[in-house]
Amino acid sequence: MDTQRTAAAAPEQGERRAATERVVIMGGTSGIGLATAERELREGREVIVTGRDKGRLDAALERLGEGASGASLDAGDENAVKAFFESIGPIDHVVVAVTGNTAAGPFGSLALSDLRAATEGKLIAQAATAQAALKRLRPGGSLTFVTAGSSGAAIPGTAGLAAVNAAVEAMVPVLAVELAPTRVNAVSPGIVDTPWWDWLDADARRRTFDAYAEAAPAGRVGRPEDVAQAIGYLIASTFTTGVVLPVDGGSRLRPAGL
Repeated sequence: MDTQRTAAAAPEQGERRAATERVVIMGGTSGIGLATAERELREGREVIVTGRDKGRLDAALERLGEGASGASLDAGDENAVKAFFESIGPIDHVVVAVTGNTAAGPFGSLALSDLRAATEGKLIAQAATAQAALKRLRPGGSLTFVTAGSSGAAIPGTAGLAAVNAAVEAMVPVLAVELAPTRVNAVSPGIVDTPWWDWLDADARRRTFDAYAEAAPAGRVGRPEDVAQAIGYLIASTFTTGVVLPVDGGSRLRPAGL
């Protein structure tokens, strides 16, 4: 992790900041995390991304270029997460975009082992990341979780997803008070076209996206860049904390099936 973005590389951002801010994006090698990394680089911040897959990490770093560095890391490994944060020095912002198993399906047949795995992969992994990051966050920095709109959508077949994401969101206002002056927020995306949906075949994915686009007031599914823009706002807005920001094209405004 020796590549850095300097003020000389981005003079317009250097004029706005006395020193380059550092952002860690856990789960930053694809989808929303990668789009966030690209946006933060454009804003003149140094970016450190992590991901489980070494090949995907290498591809992400090649795409991101100067100012980005990273580590191959399983966010579910608490000791590895602690060691990572101990190794990187002071940081200004942390975005926690890690996720786990889907735990989707009708509640009556939902395997509790899948629900446990989803809880470990998202709630526990995100909480462990936040804990490990605290000693490295500079005063006035920010911590931003990435949850999902399933937490409040009341869509049949998503009880497991809703439970896990709602648990993460429930921490936000508590941590915003407990960890102040560190700002703590979350974004809650609706359906966004990312590799997360690769568990569906192409036809099922298209049908899901088409149905969502028809129902959402915005008239389309989300793009990773939509969520990255919201995360960028939460990073930069020093007067915003304790917020769970929906980024769902307005889909929460319509009952399921309408």
